[in-house]
Amino acid sequence: MSDAVLPSAPEAMLPDGAIPAATLVIMRPSEGGGPDEILMVKRSANMAFAAGAVVFPGGRVDPDDHEVARRHGAGIDPADGAARVAALRETLEETGLAVGWPGLAETEVAEVRRALLGGTLLSDILAARDERIALESLVPFARWCPNFKEARTFDTRFYAVAAPPHSHELTVEEAEHSHIFWASAAATLAMADRGEVSVIFPTRRNLERLAQAPDFPSFSAHSCAYPVELITPWIEDRDGRSHLCIPDHLGYPVTSEAFERVRRG
Repeated sequence: MSDAVLPSAPEAMLPDGAIPAATLVIMRPSEGGGPDEILMVKRSANMAFAAGAVVFPGGRVDPDDHEVARRHGAGIDPADGAARVAALRETLEETGLAVGWPGLAETEVAEVRRALLGGTLLSDILAARDERIALESLVPFARWCPNFKEARTFDTRFYAVAAPPHSHELTVEEAEHSHIFWASAAATLAMADRGEVSVIFPTRRNLERLAQAPDFPSFSAHSCAYPVELITPWIEDRDGRSHLCIPDHLGYPVTSEAFERVRRG
C-alpha cells in the first residue's frame, strides 16, 4: 500500500487589482518587565475594510512613496522600499509617532504630521529639510494578500521596528481610527478571546507569531530565520469542517482556524 499523500498548500498568486500596502509592528520594552508592547490602533466603524478591528498602523502605498524610496532606499528592492516608506508615513499620519526619521525632533513631529495630512508630499518635506529616513531600520517579516473578494484586496508587507524614544502623547487620526493603545501580543490576543477587541485573520496570526518572542531583538532574529513569501490563505476541509489555512513553514505557530470563527476583513 502506498503512503497517503497529504494535501499541499496551493501556490500563492497575487490577485488582480491587489492594492500595495504596508503595516508596521512597533515594539517597545514594557515598564513592568514583561514582553515588549506593540502599538495597536482600532479602525473606525465606518471604514470599508476591517471596520472596528484592532490592527497595526499602516496603509496603502502612494505614488510619492516610490519617489522617496528612490532617493532614500539605496540597495533596497523598489517595491519593498516604497512599502517601507508607506509604513513610516502612515504611522506618522495615523498615530503621531515618527519612526525611522532620526533628524526629526520631537517638537517638530506635530507640524510635519499636519503637513502630511494636509496633502504635502513626504518627498518635498524631506527635500526642504535636507534629511533622510532610515528605511533600513525596518525588519521585513511577512507579506499577506488574502483574496476574500471583499471591498478591497490588499497586498500588504509587514515590518517590525523598535519604538523611538518619545514623550509626547500619541493620538489617532480620527478619520480612520477611534482608539490607540500599547499592549503585548499575548495581551491583545487575550482581549480578543474575551471579546473586548476584534481582530481579523492576518492580525491574529501575526500576533500569535509575535507572542513567541519576548522583545524586538528576539523577534528580529526570529524573522531572519524564515523567508518572506506571499501568503494567500486558502480554505481546506479538515475533519468535516472548513478551515482557513496558511503555509506551515513561515514561522507561524497557528496555521489554520475554523472558517466559521474567522473574521476576514
